[in-house]
Amino acid sequence: MDAMGRSRKPPTQGSKPARAPAPADGAAAGSDFLQLDIGQAPPGGRIAWLADQLRSAVADGRLPVGARLPASRVLAQELHVTRGVVTEAYRRLAESGQIAGRGRLGTVVVAAPAAPPAAARDTPPSGASAPAPSFFASDDREGLVDALRALPCRIDLSPGVPDLAAFPRTAWLRAERAVLAGVGPADFGYGDPRGAPALRRAVVGWLARNRGIRADPDEVVVVAGVAQALGLLGQLLRTDGIRRIAVEDPGSLGARQQLEYGGHTVVPVPVDAGGLDVGALRADGARAVLLTPAHQFPTGVVLDGERRRELLRWAADGGVVIEDDYDAEHRYDRPPVPALRSLMPERVCYAGSVSKLLAPALRVGWLLVPPDRLDAAVTAKRYADLGNGVLTQLVLARLMDSGDLERHLRHVRRRHRRRRDVMLRAVEEHLPGARVHGAAAGLHLMVTFDDHAPRDVDVAAAALERGVKAHPLSWHRISPGPPGLVLGYAAGPAHEIEEGVAVLGEVLRSLPPGDG
Repeated sequence: MDAMGRSRKPPTQGSKPARAPAPADGAAAGSDFLQLDIGQAPPGGRIAWLADQLRSAVADGRLPVGARLPASRVLAQELHVTRGVVTEAYRRLAESGQIAGRGRLGTVVVAAPAAPPAAARDTPPSGASAPAPSFFASDDREGLVDALRALPCRIDLSPGVPDLAAFPRTAWLRAERAVLAGVGPADFGYGDPRGAPALRRAVVGWLARNRGIRADPDEVVVVAGVAQALGLLGQLLRTDGIRRIAVEDPGSLGARQQLEYGGHTVVPVPVDAGGLDVGALRADGARAVLLTPAHQFPTGVVLDGERRRELLRWAADGGVVIEDDYDAEHRYDRPPVPALRSLMPERVCYAGSVSKLLAPALRVGWLLVPPDRLDAAVTAKRYADLGNGVLTQLVLARLMDSGDLERHLRHVRRRHRRRRDVMLRAVEEHLPGARVHGAAAGLHLMVTFDDHAPRDVDVAAAALERGVKAHPLSWHRISPGPPGLVLGYAAGPAHEIEEGVAVLGEVLRSLPPGDG
């Protein structure tokens, strides 16, 4: 029976295996697709030649992600080769994760190597580490996260992204229709730079219910995410003569760069099992500190009770605390932790957003500052952009007030927990000996290896060559430390998490050990 269920006649005596179709008189054995000329293939090496031509086209951008390859039958006819030559070449690219079958869409490019073709052709000496793509290997970390985010891949294990497929579209549309039915002409004009009153009231209620923070709507400034909050706070601190800001080490590379872009010098303060080392902060003499006390990025530790008391004493002596309430809502195996702002509102600048709760694309967050800095914060926001888009604010306010946002949070917690469990099992199976940190809450795991493991930038680079994205831990360090990876589990389905961690395990075993 053939693939269509029809009976096949047995081969007659003397029949020969399938051969490449003979070219018509004067016909050239070539294809318009990539201007492939089979005559350039070495004798006996047509499959390898064709696979190399396709890889090169993917690497140099002639075949970008999403590009469709010709059907194997069509390309075989154009090149006057057997169909098996083309299918085997396609199979080799599929094994390396660069192409994949997509049903009726055919075979499409799904990942491109991060290194330029020339770097890929420069084979390192035996035993040497394969060259990492330039943005992995470079000591200049400007724009690293954005550069990685823009690269295509098969499996994305980058941290900091929630389950975007779970975005509550139905609830959002329902709220949006209700908002549009109720707003008047004046609501389409320029709004209050602090934000729509409805959202500021809803944020106050949300923070009281979920973070233990008591505030007045007039104290809330709606911002375009925590990134803008940090930019505005940087302006306020510079006005006060504060140019040095302490940050957690390891800590968020993006947050650190946001402060540096604003002209501040960041000074590292070590993080251990109890969170930020407040004794080291006090010894440094910095007058301001940025930290993530509810779920430290990337280690996942919680600032413990004694450290909290130490930090509040430091703040009472004149220090400024910038609290990034990172991942506070996403907890699985531990009780909630109150926000620092709830304990000392007169010294804590508090920033939060819906980027990890709903979607980063919304660009909505909130900033609460001490009373003596409120007017300056509102002025900085006014001159930054005159305020966030009002319609999005009103829709979000309705979600908060209706209880839809809490329902969504409960829903994604269950999904995130299941995916976290899948990653934990995959790490145990494929990364034996790796130490896991921060599993009780958040959207990512931090895994560390012993000092003799390969460099984490080399692991991340080699994984990306195979279509898997992950952050090397060293990106988020200022001071040296053990190699590791920061792996997000919230955004992808279970089978991708399993496959991605398996690829990381294969890469880790294939690379030579580090210097230790």
